[in-house]
Amino acid sequence: MSQRHSMRGLMLLAGLAVATLSGCATRSQALYHWGDFEAQQYSYFKGDKGPEDGIQSLEKIREEAKAKGKPVPPGMQAHLGLLYGQTGRTDLLEQNLQGERQQFPESAAYVDFLLKPKKPE
Repeated sequence: MSQRHSMRGLMLLAGLAVATLSGCATRSQALYHWGDFEAQQYSYFKGDKGPEDGIQSLEKIREEAKAKGKPVPPGMQAHLGLLYGQTGRTDLLEQNLQGERQQFPESAAYVDFLLKPKKPE
């Protein structure tokens, strides 16, 4: 009888171990929809892509995020705004920077700096 009880205990212990380990194996969902934002940003800073290419790519990522019901990652709206600024579309520059500030209040000081009128030298 004691061997039967120890075998049952071992099976119970093995079952608990499998259940515990399988719980650890589940992948957590990403908080943001990154798309290929990092690769796009890298390509832009390397000089491989101009502002228009970057705008198209980042707008696509924003649409994908919206379709998935996820927010865009930190910095994306600010980067998009700066790209719009390079093309002379200051309304979209400001709109995206304000969006960055709204989504990430900790970015307020940086956004304020970017929106501050520059004095002519």
